[in-house]
Amino acid sequence: MEIGIAIGLFCLLMAVISVFGYRLYVRPVRITERLGGPVGVPETEPVAAAQAPQRRFLVRVIEYIGEKVPLSPEDASAARRRLMAAGFRSDLALRFYFGMKIILGAALLIAAFFLKDFITANPVLRIVVLVAGGAVGFFGPNLGLDHLVGRRQEKIRLSLPDALDLMVVCMEAGLGLDQAMVNVARELEITHPEICQEFNLVSLEMRAGKRRVESLKNLASRTGEPELRKLVATMVQADRFGASIADSLRTHSDFMRVRRRQDAEERAAKVGVKLVFPIFFFILPSMLVVAAGPGLLQLFKNLFPLMRSFQG
Repeated sequence: MEIGIAIGLFCLLMAVISVFGYRLYVRPVRITERLGGPVGVPETEPVAAAQAPQRRFLVRVIEYIGEKVPLSPEDASAARRRLMAAGFRSDLALRFYFGMKIILGAALLIAAFFLKDFITANPVLRIVVLVAGGAVGFFGPNLGLDHLVGRRQEKIRLSLPDALDLMVVCMEAGLGLDQAMVNVARELEITHPEICQEFNLVSLEMRAGKRRVESLKNLASRTGEPELRKLVATMVQADRFGASIADSLRTHSDFMRVRRRQDAEERAAKVGVKLVFPIFFFILPSMLVVAAGPGLLQLFKNLFPLMRSFQG
């Protein structure tokens, strides 16, 4: 009886999941495939003005507060560069970033003010709690942004060998560097969207009239990825001295794959050392309890009565 009820509930759950999955995921995908890709229509000012009030109230408040923050041009430029490295290129990203810092700093400062009596009774530590709360709220977005930048740089670094191989194939087929980057950005848009976005920006800059060297240098400075800086330096040198860019890209791709394999071997070699502390603090006590536990119980069971008999 219990097995039948369990099987019936399992079948009912699978049916509900299948129905919702078909309606929410499968049907929209099929309709999109029939209709084709989205068509990019330039947004006019009246449409943008009509969609502006639909933005969330909290986001608008944060952007308004961030707009009122006094910033020097150097600080604004450095923050904008970090936001671009994390993938945020909107003009409102800078306002949102500094507004979030101000709001989080004020919120945690107020929370620390009301909770300082429950945390400690020392007046000096209460002041420390207030300062720490405000500092964590103000500098917390910096840590989050650094994490986003590092994660995006890692994705770009891991996608570079595939992009370079496809670029070499395109250039050997007779395409130039500019058109090869456009084809790579189109073909790898789903698997590696980060590097494709950067290649599209390079293509747009060159179409706007910038020199190829300037566009490539902007690519390196915009992402901040060391491997991409090396790639840009290789491409600039090959273009300056008239060398084969395809051969340079193939050599650099092989170097990056060897470097990735060496990094993987290095991390694998460190696993043994990193496992020492978990084994010592978690696994070894359990093994000692299992192995020596019964013997110690028998020892205590026979030793304590013997000791009491000697005392008596």
